[in-house]
Amino acid sequence: MEDSRNTSGFLRDHNYSTEADIISTVEFNPSGELLATGDKGGRVVVFQREQESKNQPHRRGEYNVYSTFQSHEPEFDYLKSLEIEEKINKIRWLPQQNAAYFLLSTNDKTVKLWKISERDKRPEGYNLKDEDGRVRDPATITTLRVPVLQPMDLMVEASARRVFCNAHAYHINSISINSDGQTFMSTDDLRINLWNLEVTDSSFNMVDMKPVNMEDLTEVITNAEFHPQHCNTFAYSSSKGSIRLCDMRDAALCDKHSKFFEEPEDPSNRSFFSEIISSISDVKFSHSGRYLMTRDYLTVKVWDLNMESKPLETYQVHDYLRGKLCSLYENDCIFDKFECVWNGSDSVIMTGSYNNFFRMFDRNTKRDVTLEASRENSKPRAVLKPRRVCVGGKRRKDEISVDSLDFSKKILHTGWHPSENIIAVAATNNLYIFQDKIN
Repeated sequence: MEDSRNTSGFLRDHNYSTEADIISTVEFNPSGELLATGDKGGRVVVFQREQESKNQPHRRGEYNVYSTFQSHEPEFDYLKSLEIEEKINKIRWLPQQNAAYFLLSTNDKTVKLWKISERDKRPEGYNLKDEDGRVRDPATITTLRVPVLQPMDLMVEASARRVFCNAHAYHINSISINSDGQTFMSTDDLRINLWNLEVTDSSFNMVDMKPVNMEDLTEVITNAEFHPQHCNTFAYSSSKGSIRLCDMRDAALCDKHSKFFEEPEDPSNRSFFSEIISSISDVKFSHSGRYLMTRDYLTVKVWDLNMESKPLETYQVHDYLRGKLCSLYENDCIFDKFECVWNGSDSVIMTGSYNNFFRMFDRNTKRDVTLEASRENSKPRAVLKPRRVCVGGKRRKDEISVDSLDFSKKILHTGWHPSENIIAVAATNNLYIFQDKIN
């Protein structure tokens, strides 16, 4: 965003109240007309962008609920005596081919392909059924009728078209759709599987990090994503802070990477928490395909695919927490997995923090800003004011002390419209949408 301070809220926040309603993923579709959220209760809510109208120009870009459906139900694995949560871990949209929309949603074990379509006509005048749908007595049928389509109120239907299951022994942490439009991959802690969208009963194992002896396990896979243009290339990140770039043309099993990105640790910064905070929670290719962005606990890094030795850019998200790692470890916050997103032109990156703060970094001007998603600024066209965190010493009027941050309020999931300055921010159990200020 050219000036993030001109960011204004234009949608009432969608307030939820129970644990099941906590938002667990946010994703715009490729056109930006739809926005999907998944929650811990296994539901998917799809919002549709309002069309601009001359009568209400101020409603430009407002998103309203388009469809809500139950994607996953809680299950129980009797062989392992394990409960399988219904929580939606990731949603990914397929490129639109016709009037219907398709998306993939996954919980810990099962990926589902959903079709979302509109229906505004219904057939009437069946021969064998009456208007209520009851089967007629064949003896009463004396004439042949041709059914006709009659207009009806618009209905949005969501139907499960494919179910991809029984391929992961560990929890699925990410899914990614290939640019070929025919395949996708699902990733768990130790394996990456490649699926064909038309085949549900088998998948191909591309990466297997499981050691012969599990006691030798030193790292796990945290995320994986396909390159946006090259269907043979994908990257996956690990809990050790490294990223491996793989080429599926090299070998069927990608157990050898073509490139390896890792920043050597400064020995002077070494601490008990070093390994935990270096774990990468998100990896995203830029839209151009030239860069990789990774998020660890304290920083966002941008890597050039042509330079493996060190990141091109490093942005401190909340460096003021470095002195609080001990208490963050005790309350488990140090294990939070923050996501990061690019804007449409790859010039600005956004990621979340605590106290319902989210950060934006302009790669060209090197300016950054901290903004807050809260009820006060969720009123339509309310302008967001930059926030600052102070560490010790004297606190200014507009600053907030690091000791008074609320770590139960965290922004883990964010989304950015693919071509416009519209962002979606999930603050625990509320969804906020902001856009550049309309003059």
